[in-house]
Amino acid sequence: MLPAAFRSLAFGALLGLAGHVATAGEAAPIRVAPSRPAAPQLWPLTRLHGVDYIDVNEIARRFDLKAAWTKPQQELTLSDARGARFVFSASQYDFYFDGLRVFLGARALNEKKTLFLTKLDVIKIVAPLLRPGDHADPAPVRPPKTIVLDPGHGGGDPGKENLALGLNEKTFTLDVALRLKKLLEPEGWRVLMTRKDDKVFSGDKKLDLQMRDEFANREKADLFLSIHFNAVERNPQQVTGVETYILPAQYMLSTLEEKKDDMTDVAYPGNRFDYANLLLGAELHRAVLGSLKTPDRGFKRGRLAVLRLLDCPGALVECAFLSSDAEARRIATPEFRQQIAAGLSDGLRNYAAAIEKLHPAPAP
Repeated sequence: MLPAAFRSLAFGALLGLAGHVATAGEAAPIRVAPSRPAAPQLWPLTRLHGVDYIDVNEIARRFDLKAAWTKPQQELTLSDARGARFVFSASQYDFYFDGLRVFLGARALNEKKTLFLTKLDVIKIVAPLLRPGDHADPAPVRPPKTIVLDPGHGGGDPGKENLALGLNEKTFTLDVALRLKKLLEPEGWRVLMTRKDDKVFSGDKKLDLQMRDEFANREKADLFLSIHFNAVERNPQQVTGVETYILPAQYMLSTLEEKKDDMTDVAYPGNRFDYANLLLGAELHRAVLGSLKTPDRGFKRGRLAVLRLLDCPGALVECAFLSSDAEARRIATPEFRQQIAAGLSDGLRNYAAAIEKLHPAPAP
């Protein structure tokens, strides 16, 4: 389960992303994989409070979008012929991209009669969401074949529990992972699991989490997916829905954190896949939302132990809330768990198709 600090698309336009450095914003036709990467273009920067920011209007200009205040000085929408692509709100961490709720590393800043986003948020989140084809060069060169599924918790660690209903997280994460395995293998995936029953690598939780990454790395996995169920202490009966997490970029704060900690400036192995992580997480989040028809709790970032040390793209999905009795009762049904597995399968399939589209096989 996530630490307390983290409790809380037909994504067809998103193509594929990977690598660990983005030098600037770019412009390439959406859904078209360029034969070579577009030349980097520098973003005009504004220094505010000691931090480099980019005017949201510059994002509109770069990508030929129309900027308009939908709520004066509070909500700014960027649109094209398809409709609203981005909706940014003053002083908020979250924004909406094609209807998907996405979290920034820092709040949108309202100054000089416009909104500003940090340079890091633009080059690592906003620009790649809209123009993923510009990042085709560092993306994985082939679709994933081997995936490690990580059913959260296990052994002496039950994860989150609904004591009133006698339900625990570890039981359902394993069930969903086994269902997902059955969906993926007929499609040609090689599916490995960090646990196939109630046994874990180690009774030491910190060591166990590290060994889950080591297992994926040893097996040369192309993807890593950790499956969890969520809980909150405040208003538990009212909070439901899906959250998806990826590793924050180096120097970026984890979701809803206000200050740096001793991990913020560290480049972890998983940061080599920042753009692929973004693509994977967004595809998974949108697909599970679509499958479950459930509230969007947001596509977020956290330096979680099972994401930091990976040698492949990875994501963690909090599929539903055990703290809500109503949602817990749904989790307890095989039908709902099958819907979760189907949504995860759709997201993985969409990610694989996007990677393949970025690097199509040469014509015979």
